[in-house]
Amino acid sequence: MNKPLSPSLIRTASASASASPNSAQLRRSVRGFTSQPVADALLRDCLQEARRAPSGANLQPGYFWQVCGTRREQLTSRLQQAYEAGAQEAEDYGYFPNPLPLSLRKRQVAAAQALYGALGVERGDAAGRGAQFGRNFRFFDAPVALIITIDSGFGPGGYMDLGMAIYGLMLAAQSRGLATCAIGAMASYPGLIRDALALPATQTVVCGMALGYEDTAAAVNQTLTARAELDAYFQRLD
Repeated sequence: MNKPLSPSLIRTASASASASPNSAQLRRSVRGFTSQPVADALLRDCLQEARRAPSGANLQPGYFWQVCGTRREQLTSRLQQAYEAGAQEAEDYGYFPNPLPLSLRKRQVAAAQALYGALGVERGDAAGRGAQFGRNFRFFDAPVALIITIDSGFGPGGYMDLGMAIYGLMLAAQSRGLATCAIGAMASYPGLIRDALALPATQTVVCGMALGYEDTAAAVNQTLTARAELDAYFQRLD
């Protein structure tokens, strides 16, 4: 039986993960970036390293679309307008369990507390929370904006493989002094995104990603969400 989670899921970014942290221990979701551009060759290196992730039958599912220039401005403008208008679309796939168990709801709430607490946004400040959430649709103003898709014919195994590649990209970026944030909110507007980017109808919109150099002075980057205790998800069966 799973044991309850530790009382607090929140710790500050100043807490040390280990005596000699590696890329996985240092990686976290960064939502504040500098304007320093990312060299094309550096991004390509990260993507090529990410593709070394394990893949069943070496199918290597999924696509990474970099959105730049006018196309990016048009996409973010349309996304923000849709979000601010309260427009809703049917998502291509379900992310959260329905209903969401209380144990997972607690993790979700703790993550929100860490984020909005760092920004000084009170729980009842709907406008403040909405403004921060809206930054998802601007890729948090990162220099690199990615949309990640998968062929609609893939089942759960394909999502597992793509997820490993996405994490591989995050670690590759981290090892090169870059920061990332996966953007699940992009999956809320799959039709809009396919239309704006002229993507085939067979492409399922999985998420977005912001990538660039961290603004270490940004308040939004001053917290980490802690992970569940080992006993909550690991058991030895003899």
